[in-house]
Amino acid sequence: MKKYFGILGLLTVTIIWGGGFVASDMALETLTPFQIMAVRFFIAAVFMTILGGKQLRTIKKDEIKCGFWLGTALFAGFALQIIALQYTTPSKNAFLTATNVVFVPFIALVIYKKKIEVRSLIGAGMAIVGAGVLSLQSDFSINLGDGLTLLCAAGFAFQIFLTGEFVGRIHASVLNFLQMTTACILSIIGLVISGDFHFAPSMKSILAVLYLGVVSTTVCYLLQTVSQKYVDETKSAIILSMEAVFGTVFSVILLHESVTIRMIIGSALILSAVLVSEIQPKKQAE
Repeated sequence: MKKYFGILGLLTVTIIWGGGFVASDMALETLTPFQIMAVRFFIAAVFMTILGGKQLRTIKKDEIKCGFWLGTALFAGFALQIIALQYTTPSKNAFLTATNVVFVPFIALVIYKKKIEVRSLIGAGMAIVGAGVLSLQSDFSINLGDGLTLLCAAGFAFQIFLTGEFVGRIHASVLNFLQMTTACILSIIGLVISGDFHFAPSMKSILAVLYLGVVSTTVCYLLQTVSQKYVDETKSAIILSMEAVFGTVFSVILLHESVTIRMIIGSALILSAVLVSEIQPKKQAE
């Protein structure tokens, strides 16, 4: 039962993150990427301070270290994704970011010698193909932006992997407080380096950033952390790849994008990937 709770939790995260694509598009109308990152992680850090309560009074040195690495991986994923967008197309950026689903099992293999299940590899491959059908256009060339996006995918893969490793021994609210605080500090440093000090957000952008900070970041990453107690990191990555599907759905509903055959096929492949990764092989009768 707990496993299904974890799967439901991760699916809920992907639905909310799918809406985050639309919110980010709205926020970018009058705010720069690093301004959005700094504000969303600041909001998340404040809320996690409130939600953490008494748990935060007894934070240990080892927990701070874990939260630092988790927050650094999260920040790296977002920052590299933003920088890469200056040199590549949004569609290729979205596809290559989704390759984190392939990185996760191999990170587990290299660091902890965890065995990779065949169905997880098949599911990861199907998810990548599905993301490619959803995102890629006819131009398959590789440039600087594509390379940076692959590094971004590695950052998100480490975030998923480290969440699975740390959540078993650190309370979810503490882990997320440390993660969001680290990401907030690094985002502010990025904001200072970029020199984006002029804030003139529209009401639409303010509401969008509030959604990103409260719902898409605070709620989602807390829910992801709790859910990964019951779902291993490879399956979590496959389930989280559904974000691309829900991002497409919300784009069609809210941004009035046209429904295409590619959208249908790509979404079906990603959904199938999630189902394949959950198929349990029949045990042979003794």
